[in-house]
Amino acid sequence: MLVASLWLLNAVLGTGGQLAFKAAAGDPAAGNGLARWKYMVQRPWLWFGIGCYVIEFMVWIAFLSLVPLSQGVLLGSINIVAIMIAGRFLFGEKLTRLRVLGIALVALGVAIVGVAG
Repeated sequence: MLVASLWLLNAVLGTGGQLAFKAAAGDPAAGNGLARWKYMVQRPWLWFGIGCYVIEFMVWIAFLSLVPLSQGVLLGSINIVAIMIAGRFLFGEKLTRLRVLGIALVALGVAIVGVAG
């Protein structure tokens, strides 16, 4: 139960961090060059993303202390699926056939590792 909880929390934090970074970096009002960075540093999305990553790091270490590295890394790749799907709904990013196939293969691999582990 602890392993599953840490895995799920890691996925939520990793996905949340990536989405927050995208929200911070994708703001059209940010401008270019150094002005863009100054603008992003003042936005809460950047700091939310950093916070997610700091907490995710601690969760990841706890997760890896309970599962073999090879299994943990494969299970951790579920973030790729979550990020791509969330990117579609939140940012209107395209899901091509090839990307959908990739999502399906990653999800299948995670399911196999989860069942076999």
